[in-house]
Amino acid sequence: MEFYSFNKDNGKKITKFDSDFVMSRIVRTTNATHIGFMYLEPNGIIGHHQATMPQLLLVVSGEGHVRGESDEYFKVEPGTAIFWKKGEWHETKTAAGLTAIVIESEGLNPSAYMPLEHNE
Repeated sequence: MEFYSFNKDNGKKITKFDSDFVMSRIVRTTNATHIGFMYLEPNGIIGHHQATMPQLLLVVSGEGHVRGESDEYFKVEPGTAIFWKKGEWHETKTAAGLTAIVIESEGLNPSAYMPLEHNE
C-alpha cells in the first residue's frame, strides 16, 4: 500500500491560454481504465478484499481509515491517494462519511505524477 498526495500544494500553476488555476496531476493510462466515484455514508465500509487490478483511491471529502494486508489502519483525508497493487488485500472504512474517486487499470504508475508520502 502506497500513499500519495494530490493536494493543491503538489500542483502546478497553469497560465497557458490566459488560464489561472492549479493542476495536480494524478496518472496517465494507456490501458482500458475504470473510473468511479464512491459515496460512503457514516459508518460505511468497503470490505476487506483483494484488488482485482491495480487500484488508486483518491479521497475527495470526509475522512476515514484504510488498511492493507495487516490489521493496522491509517487515517486518510482529502488530498490523500492510496495505491494498491493487483492482488493486494485492502479495506476502507469511515465513521463520519467519505467520498472518493477510484481508478482501476493495469499499468497504473502514480509515482510518475504524484509525490510518494509513504508506503506500508
